[in-house]
Formats: sequence, structure tokens, C-alpha cells
Amino acid sequence: MNTPERLSLAPTGAYCQRPQLLGLRFIARNLHLFSQRPAKSQQAGQVRTRFRGRGMDFEEVRLYQPGDDVRSIDWRVTARTQIPHTKVYSEERERPVHLICDQRPGMFFGSINCFKSVLAAHITALFGWATLKHGDRLGALVIHQQGAEEIKPRRSKHAVLQLLQALERHNHELQSPLGASDFSLAEALRDTRRVARPGSAAFIISDFHDLNEDCERQLFELARHLDITLIAISDPLEEHLTDAASLTVSNGRERFRLPANRREFRERFAQLAQSRRERLTQVARRLQVEVIAVSTADDVNQRLLQRFGVRTVRRRATR
Repeated sequence: MNTPERLSLAPTGAYCQRPQLLGLRFIARNLHLFSQRPAKSQQAGQVRTRFRGRGMDFEEVRLYQPGDDVRSIDWRVTARTQIPHTKVYSEERERPVHLICDQRPGMFFGSINCFKSVLAAHITALFGWATLKHGDRLGALVIHQQGAEEIKPRRSKHAVLQLLQALERHNHELQSPLGASDFSLAEALRDTRRVARPGSAAFIISDFHDLNEDCERQLFELARHLDITLIAISDPLEEHLTDAASLTVSNGRERFRLPANRREFRERFAQLAQSRRERLTQVARRLQVEVIAVSTADDVNQRLLQRFGVRTVRRRATR
């Protein structure tokens, strides 16, 4: 059995590998995906909310009110004050997690460490294991060239394994970044609206290359009822061109030479990349959702531990 010391858990290469996706469960133990916002789901779970009722954590003692459960009456306080008092607890609510992972041809690109499609699969697998560890239901949508494969929300290891199989299968189907996709990000978001119930957390892992007005509308509707986090995948070569005399790129069939030695070409290339980033940032700001930028050049495991592992460490330190 592979252990974290024997198995490299950093994303590499053009295709993801199932042993590595399985090994990510060791890193996921230190991830806590949820923010401090209260969960909205009406099912019992492990996320504390502002709902008050019969739960696990004692909140306060207050005067008895008509309709309170008589089992919650604090008889000691009632006997001392001669006025009925009841105990109030913080209830726990479930927060299902929906992962939307982009495995379309546009993600089949990379210039360092791994392709964007591999990085997206890596992050999705990590979040899937973290959801299982937290004891919440996991649902997913793996977007591919012909459509999207749906994993229905379940609270079981089988849901994670089904997700990993879908990630590996559609990742290995990719052959070229230029293949036309019959399924847009807007359609995937529309499907997410259909299956995700209010109070769920949704993580959308994509390069958002086809972000448009329809996507914005779907994100707006999702953000009204879901806790959304956007994971923006990128590659350094998409942001800045080197100042080499020439830069040759290929789609596997043809070769193209870019005038990377021309300053105006490099500047225009960088401006286009910056405008795409700024549009995503503006959309997220209007919808009040978080954007986490992750590059193929990053140490992704450390990056996610810094973002999602801090609360776990602090919580343990205060116990």
C-alpha cells in the first residue's frame, strides 16, 4: 500500500493517475473546506449554524416560551428562580458539497509541471476526500467534451471513488486543446442549479475560458442559495510569453511560430490575459464569491493547505 512518503502527491504530466488521486486522501485530512458562514441546509450534519434548538453545543439558558420542548427545561434554574427556563443549543446542519470540474479540451494545456486538466482533477480529488472526511454528502459534475457526467450526492466512500474514476476517464480522453466542446460552462452551471439544494457548497474548478453573460446569470442564481468558490486554473505561458527569438507551439498536428521577440506582441498577449483575469474578478466581486487562483507552477498542495487548512489548525490549538 502506497504511503505519502513513497507516492508523489504533486500533479505532474499530461494525464492524471488513479494511484495519485487515491493518495491525496492523506493530504485531505488537513483540509477544512467550509467558511464560517452558517449553513442553510435543513438536514443534520457537522456544520454549526445560527439555528437554535436541540443540538450538540449548549448555547444559553433563557425564559421558557410557548412551544419550547419541555425536555429542554432547565429544572435547576427553574427551581431556583420559580420561573420556567429552558436550555438552548446550537444545532448542526449538513452542508453538501458539489464539485464542478472542467475536463474539456481547452484544459488540455500546460508548460510547467502538469497540464491544467491534471491540476483541476487533482484539486477536485482533494476536495472530494476532504468532503468524505468531514462526513458530508458529495456530489459532482465532471464536464467533458460531449457533456457532463453527474455523480449524485451521497455520503459514502463510493461517491469519491466514482468521482475519481470519472476524472481519470475523461482526463485520459483528452487529445488536443483545440477540440470543439459541445458543452459550455453555462450549461454545467445550469445543471448544477438543478441538482444542488439550498445551503450546499459549490466549488467550480475551471480556467473559465468561456465565461460569458450566460455564465454570469447562472452564477448569480447559484450564489443566491449556495456557498460558491471559484478555483481559477491557469498556466504561466497563458499569462506571459518569454522574450525568446521565437516560440514554437503545436496542437499535435501542426506547428506555429509566435513572434515572441516582438515587444508589442508580448504586451498585447499579456493584456489579453489580464483582461480575462479582471473580468472573472469583477464577476466574483459583484456576486460576493471567492476566487482562488491556482497555477500549474504552484505547489498546489501547499497552496490549498494555506487556504483551507488554517481553520483546522487553529481549532485544534484552542481545544
